Amino acid sequence: MKMKKIFVSQLVLFIALSTCIGFISAHSHPRDRLKFILGEENLGSWKNGILNAAAAQAPGPASDGSVTTLVLAEHRTNRPDILHGFRRYRGGWDISNKHYWASVGFTGAAGFILAVLWFVSFGLALVVHHCCGWRIDIKGKESRCSQRICLVLLIVFTCAAAVGCIVLSVGQDEFHDEALHTLNYVVNQSDYTVQTLRNVTAYLSLAKTVNVAHVFLPSDVMDGIDKLNADLNTAADTLGQKTNENSGKIRRVFNNVRSALITVAVVMLLVSLLGLVLSILGYQHAVHVFIVSGWLLVAVTFILCGVFMILNSAISDTCMAMGEWVDNPQAETALNNILPCVDQKTTNQTLVKSKQVINDIANIVNGFIDTFANSNPHSQSDPNYFNQSGPPMLHLCYPYDNQLQDRECSSQEVSMANASLVWQNYTCTVSASGFCTSVGRLTPDMYGQLVAAVDISYALEHYTPPLLNLQNCNFVRDTFHNITSDYCPPLEHHLRVVNAGLTLISVGVMLCLALWMLYANRPQREEVFAKLSLRIKGSCKGNNTRSNDVSSRCTTPRSEV
Repeated sequence: MKMKKIFVSQLVLFIALSTCIGFISAHSHPRDRLKFILGEENLGSWKNGILNAAAAQAPGPASDGSVTTLVLAEHRTNRPDILHGFRRYRGGWDISNKHYWASVGFTGAAGFILAVLWFVSFGLALVVHHCCGWRIDIKGKESRCSQRICLVLLIVFTCAAAVGCIVLSVGQDEFHDEALHTLNYVVNQSDYTVQTLRNVTAYLSLAKTVNVAHVFLPSDVMDGIDKLNADLNTAADTLGQKTNENSGKIRRVFNNVRSALITVAVVMLLVSLLGLVLSILGYQHAVHVFIVSGWLLVAVTFILCGVFMILNSAISDTCMAMGEWVDNPQAETALNNILPCVDQKTTNQTLVKSKQVINDIANIVNGFIDTFANSNPHSQSDPNYFNQSGPPMLHLCYPYDNQLQDRECSSQEVSMANASLVWQNYTCTVSASGFCTSVGRLTPDMYGQLVAAVDISYALEHYTPPLLNLQNCNFVRDTFHNITSDYCPPLEHHLRVVNAGLTLISVGVMLCLALWMLYANRPQREEVFAKLSLRIKGSCKGNNTRSNDVSSRCTTPRSEV
């Protein structure tokens, strides 16, 4: 279940995004304002995430009406289902299906079975060894060669366990770093989305403040902006909250896994080395304590092997499912229920509103140009008079026609991208009274108002396509593609390294335990010296007895004499 929470938490970052954006509807001098509105200064490298992939129109669902059903990772997930009598699971990748997780759990069965078999078998061996007194002793004249072989094997298996600890430490460190790297990428994508939504609401609010010669946007357009801003703010708040909550949970899980693996590596290394030293020195009672500890730790290590086999299977399944979903965007899959992408009608509503606002701002700007800048009043009493002169200004290009379709700019129009540079040539110098004292059609204050309005329109034109990418799941699809190509292979490799380290530790310590018992029971030097001294004492007593008998036989006749 913990593995399930990990992947559900990773995907919910995108689930919250798609779900929250889905309800957005039609109710809806150079550092400058433009870079600030577009968010380039705040977002840094994140801005490359979806601006480059932006599309002007959201692709709708398949028009032919036929929707194919695709089973994600079908062949890879074809495994025995524990909950279904070990029958083959054929439902594909589906994190909402308990039978899928039962089949994933089966991949770790080998580690769990080995843990149980080891725990029971070695436990019985310990009981027989201590209670029944059964043991294998290395004694006799031929024991010297056997002791050497046992010592060499003990050193080899201890080295194998130590190498396993090193491999585990390196593998878990690389896995932890890569997992957090992947998580940071997902969080950054989500944060970029939140920042995009914040910036959209910011420049939509700025659009309400457009004021060119006291001409503002129509009141109905302002009301629509207010409603759209409310939806966008709600979506940004929800997505930001979900991102923070789930990323925190995932980080805690990865940190706990790292702590557990480091603990296993350190404890196993200490146990194997101390067991080797104590068995060589012959401290049998201390060795027995380490044997019991190693018995339990090996069982725990086998269990961890099973857990990481499950984690490896789940990650590999997810990576394959993401790749197949990216390659088949129109197919009906298990991800459609998790990432509900809205249809073309809903996604285009935001685009329609933004196009209307852009055209309205262009109407205000061009109305000012016709009424004030390009007019030629002859009397200073005319309210439009400020001594303007020179060639007439070029109008601002309408990027969309009456049907809100893209249109090309004419030669008598300037685009929003270069309007500020072109209009700067029409700026005059003004006197203290506000009249132009040089040739020009705009005062600096008028130029500033026009540029502010154009900047807002330019920002709106560039931010609406990314919003559509969020709604139709193009953003999620691009993110999944990057994960499967850049992050999944290293994660799978590091998991295999961790499993290799755990396996090497388990086998090495398991073999060391048997050799500890065998080598610790060999005769010690003190025992040899004691036996030798007893033999010397026995021989001395025998010699003294024989000398006493001889002396007694020699002295008896003399006494008689």
